[in-house]
Amino acid sequence: MPALKTYDLFISHAWDRNEEYERLVSMFDAAANFSWRNYSVPRADPLPGGPDLESQLDRQVRPVNAVLILAGMYVNHRDWIQKEIELGRTYSKPIIGIYPWGQERAPSQVSQAAVTMVRWNADSIVTAIRTYSI
Repeated sequence: MPALKTYDLFISHAWDRNEEYERLVSMFDAAANFSWRNYSVPRADPLPGGPDLESQLDRQVRPVNAVLILAGMYVNHRDWIQKEIELGRTYSKPIIGIYPWGQERAPSQVSQAAVTMVRWNADSIVTAIRTYSI
């Protein structure tokens, strides 16, 4: 069997709604024949912040194969998620939007930036990553 590609991913998330992020990480870890590295900013190891925060975030996004946006968080965290979308675009990273569990709609800013929008389902999300990642 050939070696699996390891996907480097940045997952946009907010620590005050960390449960969706943690569920997504668990889905990826449990997905069959899927290898990935997490370039997100974990709650346990936050970026220091301050005036250099944007450049630190830039270093997280620059090397990834795709940027994943949890669309349900956009409304409450618009400024930072918009910055992550802009960084993804700057580096020509595919942006994959993920609908919140059970929802049919996403903010237009996310759906317009995304190369695809997928439902909250491990197979759908992994297929989108395999299809669109660089």
